[in-house]
Amino acid sequence: MKKIITILILFVFFAAQSVDAQLAKNSWAVGAGFDYPRYVNSNITATSANYGAYLSIQRNFTEHVGLRLSGAYLHLEGEWGAPVTTTVNNTIAGNLNLLYYLVPCEPVSPYLNVGGGVAYRMLTDQATPGVEDNAASGVFNAGLGVEWHLGNDFKLVTEGNYNLVANSEFDGALGVGEINGKDSYMTAKIGVLYYFSKGEPSKYCKLYSGLSVEQKAAPIDYARIEEIVKRYIPKEVVKEVVVEKPVKEEKRWVLVGVNFEFNSAKLTPESYPILFDAAKTLLSNPELKVEIQGYTDNIGSEQYNKKLSQMRAEAVMKYLIAKGVSADRLTAVGYGESNSIADNKTAEGRAANRRIEFKVK
Repeated sequence: MKKIITILILFVFFAAQSVDAQLAKNSWAVGAGFDYPRYVNSNITATSANYGAYLSIQRNFTEHVGLRLSGAYLHLEGEWGAPVTTTVNNTIAGNLNLLYYLVPCEPVSPYLNVGGGVAYRMLTDQATPGVEDNAASGVFNAGLGVEWHLGNDFKLVTEGNYNLVANSEFDGALGVGEINGKDSYMTAKIGVLYYFSKGEPSKYCKLYSGLSVEQKAAPIDYARIEEIVKRYIPKEVVKEVVVEKPVKEEKRWVLVGVNFEFNSAKLTPESYPILFDAAKTLLSNPELKVEIQGYTDNIGSEQYNKKLSQMRAEAVMKYLIAKGVSADRLTAVGYGESNSIADNKTAEGRAANRRIEFKVK
């Protein structure tokens, strides 16, 4: 047993290390695996001679929310009476569940699920005469699962569920004087999920190492960025992007290199290493509270630019929250084209003005 546990731990460790944790919105996946069902609340004694299997298809609408349709075959057994008689329950179940991923950007991603469906039972040797051999019942279920990333398209799924049946005939036994009783059973499952279709890549689940997906982009000219900094940023503004121990006197940081595409809240590729380091600094200094200030160039109306700058500030805030920074430490404010730090008459100046600043509260 110790060897098996050790092998499983090593497998999970190396799978997590080798994974690309990028996600995509509007993705589709199919799954298959094994179930272990067992009676929980029942009028017969549960045994361990149970087994099952399942198939599923799911749609993930966002990084956090998905919907899953599944079908399963379950074999449950329970004992009653003297001499002992075994009731066999072969069930075909179908369920529709809402999934909520708690930390979707991580290689080990726990999630909650809740939903319901129908279970069609087929009983033999039931304890109570008169209980139908074959009948359908409504089922409510809820549970907790974990997805273990195995690669870009595959995930290992482990999940436990509690299933509450709408009546007390599911196990084939009615208690003495029982009225409106409800049977229940649990299921433990393990399987594989395959993502066969993916939509737009996640914007705030990009990791520091995830820049490898941008290989086709033009090389980043850091010397040019530094030249823009020296030319346009006032001396009183702190130029350091990130410091390990921020000086208390400094109240404002310009995140040099955190820029956005024209007329968009989409971060440019060179922004992610800087934001990654900014997240590490904030996590290392939990006493800091920051106003994330978004700015634009002067192209477009003032009203539109203010709205765009707000979207840019919120994009940065979502990234920091995804990296573990508490949301109550962050606020996002868009200031539009105000407070320019460079000349909007040149392309370089406009690029510098499409920026993010941190104001320490």
